[in-house]
Amino acid sequence: MTSRLPQSHMLAALAEAEAAGARGEVPVGAVVVGADGSVLGRAGNRTRELADPTAHAEMLAIRQACAAQGSERLDGADLYVTLEPCPMCAAAISFARIRRLYWGAGDPKGGGVEHGARIFSQPTCHHAPELYGGFEEARAAALLRDFFARRR
Repeated sequence: MTSRLPQSHMLAALAEAEAAGARGEVPVGAVVVGADGSVLGRAGNRTRELADPTAHAEMLAIRQACAAQGSERLDGADLYVTLEPCPMCAAAISFARIRRLYWGAGDPKGGGVEHGARIFSQPTCHHAPELYGGFEEARAAALLRDFFARRR
């Protein structure tokens, strides 16, 4: 995999995050990419719009990708997300058998990968993807910081 590929998919995730923020949602975006490089799912947060606490960007993108593949498993797929996934999303990533997880900003308060529950480090975790943090970290963090600053 070239270094440009993760960058371009993270830029697509950032576009989803920006769209989510424009809708009044917390600006988090996610993109699921198949082993062949095709985009299988992409989404931004929609928890308010759908009145659904599980409508995180990762969950929605994984659902789309599973529907596109006709399977609950996404073997060989990679997930790009602008914020470190929460424990719920990390568990879904594990159950979907995502191959690689790339994220932008870390989440010391709500993260479930490097922070908090550290789902993939638990002995009960069935599958742990390869982990890569810090892609477009400054831009992803700025989106969140600016969004919450406007709310205060």
